[in-house]
Amino acid sequence: MSVYTTVTREDLSAWLTRYNAGSLVEHRGIAAGIENTNYYVTTSAGRYVLTLFEKLTAAELPFYLELMEHLADQGIPTPRPVRDREHRLMSELSAKPAALVAYLRGKDVERPALEQCAAVGAMLARIHLAGASYAARMDNPRAHRWWQAVTPEVLPFLGGSDAAMLEREVRYHAEQRLPELPRGAIHADLFRDNVLFEGTAVAGVIDFYFACTDRWLYDVAICVNDWCVTEKSTLDPTCTHAMLAAYAAVRRFTAAEHEVWPVMLRAAALRFWVSRLYDFHLPRAGELTHAKDPRHFQRILQNHIALHHEQPALPL
Repeated sequence: MSVYTTVTREDLSAWLTRYNAGSLVEHRGIAAGIENTNYYVTTSAGRYVLTLFEKLTAAELPFYLELMEHLADQGIPTPRPVRDREHRLMSELSAKPAALVAYLRGKDVERPALEQCAAVGAMLARIHLAGASYAARMDNPRAHRWWQAVTPEVLPFLGGSDAAMLEREVRYHAEQRLPELPRGAIHADLFRDNVLFEGTAVAGVIDFYFACTDRWLYDVAICVNDWCVTEKSTLDPTCTHAMLAAYAAVRRFTAAEHEVWPVMLRAAALRFWVSRLYDFHLPRAGELTHAKDPRHFQRILQNHIALHHEQPALPL
């Protein structure tokens, strides 16, 4: 959610005339995140979030925006995209595809309580079940092929042992032959800054622009790797159990998912180590940017490898 594209007040005011969303009062850039340009927008009719897509094309965007609309229709607290007067979910602003979505109340939490971890687990299961009826499909753009493609680009920035670890782990996952697992639409980026709370209740789930069609268990692993990690970069058993038990109360895990859980934890950690290496060492120019330390997920991955057979198990 960095600001790469500056939107002037005049351009935004003119763009908003396409919507039944009131006239512009103010807008300000959102500095968090790394993929798109985002602004808080206040109009005479209410508050919104404006997103200008820096990488995604207009042809790719319907999958994400229509998924958000579908989930909102299913009762999931997602930021519903606002359709313009011609019923479109997006249009061009400042030479970029752009969308206006509803502003959601609530705040993200840096150190979630146990009840909040459980609430996120239950919400993730609800998202998976609600997304099962979403007809559109999109392969995960940051799966194994992407890891293999960008690894040569980031290797020159790593020391010998780190480079060897990265190559070894990418090769390990390329060699895995996983059984059939439940799959469908996933969020793929459900970190703490993408969930809004009011007390211990989830008030909003935001930033679906990494969503794709993939294994639901992979989405669970991404979530656990952020919400349940200790300061020593290992999984906290109590937090992990709370999140997984709450998820399982909504959707039970299959026997095949139990079997491959440690592999999924490693895959989810590798995905974000690679992407953070790429964003950190090969950044794009932006007015406000926020690249995250890749070593965080490297440490998580190292511990997942060392504790492969000792991870907190999925609930029966």
